[in-house]
Amino acid sequence: MIAEFRLPDLGEGLTEAEVVQWLVQPGDPVALNQTLAEVETAKAVVELPSPYEGTVATLHADAGETVAVGAPLIAFDVVGEEPARSSSPASEAEEKAQPNLVGYGAAPASSGRPARRARRGGTSAAVPADAEVLVAAPHDVLPPSVAEPTVGERPRSTPPVRAHAKRLGVDLALIAAEIGDRVITREDVDAYAERTGAPSTTAAPAPAEPAMPNGVPAGERAQTRIPIKGVRKHTAQAMVRSAFTAPHVTTFHTVDVTATMELIDQLKADRSLSEHRIGPLVVVAKAVALALGRNPSLNATWDEAAGEIVQNHFVDLGIAAATERGLIVPIIRDAERLSLTGMADALTQLTQTARAGKTSPAELAGGTFSITNIGVFGIDAGTPILPPGQSGILAVGAVRRQPWEHRGEIALRQMMTLSLSFDHRLVDGAEGARFLKDVADILEQPGRALLF
Repeated sequence: MIAEFRLPDLGEGLTEAEVVQWLVQPGDPVALNQTLAEVETAKAVVELPSPYEGTVATLHADAGETVAVGAPLIAFDVVGEEPARSSSPASEAEEKAQPNLVGYGAAPASSGRPARRARRGGTSAAVPADAEVLVAAPHDVLPPSVAEPTVGERPRSTPPVRAHAKRLGVDLALIAAEIGDRVITREDVDAYAERTGAPSTTAAPAPAEPAMPNGVPAGERAQTRIPIKGVRKHTAQAMVRSAFTAPHVTTFHTVDVTATMELIDQLKADRSLSEHRIGPLVVVAKAVALALGRNPSLNATWDEAAGEIVQNHFVDLGIAAATERGLIVPIIRDAERLSLTGMADALTQLTQTARAGKTSPAELAGGTFSITNIGVFGIDAGTPILPPGQSGILAVGAVRRQPWEHRGEIALRQMMTLSLSFDHRLVDGAEGARFLKDVADILEQPGRALLF
């Protein structure tokens, strides 16, 4: 029978998603829970598993197309007999029910036991690879042991790498056959494209006239139009809503962080801590978590509907991360409970997940305070905009050696500027200054953290 799969509710109030790429095509056999496509919401790239076992009949959307939640996405020719229809409301509701547990698959439409998904290299449920792809591939890149390639699971790679391979016209299955079961990297894709002479890697002919850095011939009045969608669209809406809802105030403080930098050097030299990446941002994050315990107004939410200020007795710390998809702010849950090494590990994991494009919508929701590290770009200070629902955000500037008064003399010290934006409905100027001073005290004298 033909069964339609509609775009499920992806959570967090998201109403639509863009199809990044299809991993199946009409006529392809699919197994239960096999990944069908990658879709990009306003917050993350999500992999959609198949709720059915059968054959792909129709794709209702093209790559790059935006689909509303509940709209038809893909149709299957499902394995098994079409069940007898019942006139009872309960049976009709059961027939219309759609699985929506994104990332974990769903119950099969039939009552039988679901078939296991084929494993790489297995033969019981393997499907022969596309003959045209194999003919077009250079035979010298395939090891002798892969004379009869099979496909069960898609090659292991991250969304940015898959997008890069798609731009170059490279089939990741052929790379996987060459390198084995490890995760395919961007370097693997580039090396394969260069070796096989992919069309996208050939040098472009020299322009007939001098060109500007963006490739437009000098003197031409050209424009590039970029669709507003995905993370950029969500960020724009959130920032406008925040800027015109919460009255922003920003205050600055330049801090002597020489003692903190010396502490970091000592910790890096400790072999027992070599597995933990402890840097200035880690110490700032720990200081913020401690300071929020003494300044609860910076860890609160303005509830307009209830007419209440909600103070949180936990710290869900947002860390702004620049990715290929745009700026996202994943959350470190219960940051106040983490030690310095625990904070370092959480930041490392958060950064790796964000760069790999694997941050889920749930990991981007519900922060109580945020940090943005503008120092990595060599910037000293700024006026960051609050994430909606939060009462404070701290911008961390670059660490610079500067002449500074120290113990009555001028000395070269390592300095950092902190920029705190806060919602003036919840936070008075004095409260904001006290919080910033608490963070600065810890950075100037890390031992003061023992007093918090």
